[in-house]
Amino acid sequence: MTSTRTQQEDLRLSKQAIWVYSSGTAYAALVIDNVGGRDVVIDKIQVRGVEASWSNVYYLRLGSTFSTSLNCPAESASWTNFQYTGSTQGNFTQATQDIPLASGDTLVIYITSPDSISPNDIGTTTGITVFTENAQYYVECNVKAAETA
Repeated sequence: MTSTRTQQEDLRLSKQAIWVYSSGTAYAALVIDNVGGRDVVIDKIQVRGVEASWSNVYYLRLGSTFSTSLNCPAESASWTNFQYTGSTQGNFTQATQDIPLASGDTLVIYITSPDSISPNDIGTTTGITVFTENAQYYVECNVKAAETA
């Protein structure tokens, strides 16, 4: 009897959030942890069924995950030294093509101006889908107002 051991793809999506300013500026964010035994390539990301253009996707690659929630970006966010959680900062990279994710690594993803989100969506549940060559991963969250008192 012969058996082969295949490495499985397994991504965990967490910390998903969508914020909208009254001006209509919107951001979607999530964390992708590759807990499987093989490297993957993120082919595309959709927010409520509308594919995000790579030019609107910013990401930060980390060697491990974290437990705190993601921060809402300012209305005109700078992705250099961006404070993405608590007081932790990072320099985000603008995506230009599919994003590789090594086994054991984490990606923090922010999407600017997801096409299908407006202030009228505040309070509604919205889905975010991440596609790889072999699978798709889906999470939901409520759209929140980005304004603070």
